[in-house]
Amino acid sequence: MGSGTCELRANLPSTLEAVENFCKEFRVWRASNCDDLGAFGAELLIREALTNSVVHGCAKDPDKHVCCVLRVKKGRFLIVVKDEGTGFNWRAAWDRISELTDTGGRGIYIFRRYANRVRFNLRGNAVSLLKRF
Repeated sequence: MGSGTCELRANLPSTLEAVENFCKEFRVWRASNCDDLGAFGAELLIREALTNSVVHGCAKDPDKHVCCVLRVKKGRFLIVVKDEGTGFNWRAAWDRISELTDTGGRGIYIFRRYANRVRFNLRGNAVSLLKRF
């Protein structure tokens, strides 16, 4: 990738199938635009943010949508995901430590582990994740 900015945007229906299709599109986009970006961590962050928006934010309501913007510029990968849900109290969940056997509640831990910066909006229905590479 050169020194310019590269961006991928999508307005997705609130379905897990749409999340899967977008992740497939991301793989193709990454390979042709920023193949030096680590695939595993980047896709994990995207998948977690989108899945949380679909399952929790929009409660799998296909009439609601999830907006996703991916942007790469100078060794920085930005993910912004916003849903049409009511949001959640991310402050209350920020320091929660999940057990290995938990099947939910690990999203913020994943964000903190794989992103260099995590920011939620006040309402809790949008997250910005920055990953340096």
